[in-house]
Amino acid sequence: MPSSCRRLVHDPDGHNAGFWPIPAEYFVTPSNVFFTRSHAATPQIDPATWRLEVCGLVDRPRTFSLAELLNFPERHEAATLICAGLRRDEFLSIGPLPGELPWGAEAASTGVWTGISLADVLSAAAVSPLAKFVEFVGLDACEREGRRFGFGGSIDIAKAQCPEVLLATRLNGAPLAPERGFPVRVVVPGWIGARSVKWLGQIRLSEEPSSNYFQSRAYRLQREVNQNDLRNVTAGVALTEVSLNAVILEPIADQKVPAGPVLVRGWAIGSGGKPLTSIEVSANEGRTWTAARIAVEGRRWTWTFWDATVELAPGTHTLMVRATDSAGTRQPASAWETWNVKGYSNNAWHRVTICVLEPDAKPGL
Repeated sequence: MPSSCRRLVHDPDGHNAGFWPIPAEYFVTPSNVFFTRSHAATPQIDPATWRLEVCGLVDRPRTFSLAELLNFPERHEAATLICAGLRRDEFLSIGPLPGELPWGAEAASTGVWTGISLADVLSAAAVSPLAKFVEFVGLDACEREGRRFGFGGSIDIAKAQCPEVLLATRLNGAPLAPERGFPVRVVVPGWIGARSVKWLGQIRLSEEPSSNYFQSRAYRLQREVNQNDLRNVTAGVALTEVSLNAVILEPIADQKVPAGPVLVRGWAIGSGGKPLTSIEVSANEGRTWTAARIAVEGRRWTWTFWDATVELAPGTHTLMVRATDSAGTRQPASAWETWNVKGYSNNAWHRVTICVLEPDAKPGL
């Protein structure tokens, strides 16, 4: 790991952390640099006694041991997981977000996941035509409003039956680490990370979305504040697909670079896995834009790495990046346009301010 890359921890117990700056050569994020997001302590699970229950609106309810689950055909999927709180810290210039972790751009990582297709497991359980949603419940012990329960959430049946949705047992070729969801976790490419439930214990088919706290009372996009309860977002819309986004990895904020041509590098991803059609960089408040070059083209469910060279004179400059995807989706210019009560899904133009020195000055931080 490069010495410039440091771990940013967002809670006293270290359950929520990421690394920044993400080295621009890490298209696949090494497992030890992958960000972690948890709402409770990591459970200790014995794989020999672990069981997965498949229940609800199915004709053949099933309970699988790990060995039985691994009898299904193995699949591999490269996918970028993005925390719904990515770049939340930029909203703090607008106002406080009480109770929310101040994630920056470190809350995104890409891995090669190995496991079995959720669709295969659902087929074995014979899903009822009445089923509209698939709920996942973890084996951790979250505490909210005086209750203890496993973290959970649901996705719609159409997404659940897509081949890319995995019950993953390995990350980058190695068994899942405990904090990554050992022994089995869900990976839902193209959707917010909160739906990729870790420490999976139950899959339930139903006609309605999950009533789990983290689906019905959190991870919801709501722009109007409830004055009776400032953190209440039950009137909002449940988050699903990741938003179109682009992030500058290099240079980092406040970095000192020599005047002249400056290489800008970063990543971008389309909304819900859609292909990107343009990535552009500006260093003059958007008056002019430079088209970025695709350095490493992503797959359907991963980020794409890009770079661009801009000519900069001495002084302070704010670099900006914006992207467009095949659906014609464009990023909002300002965080004001995407602000919401819990600070989710910030995909405004990413800005990084740097100091450009005279050509003979020494660069650095």
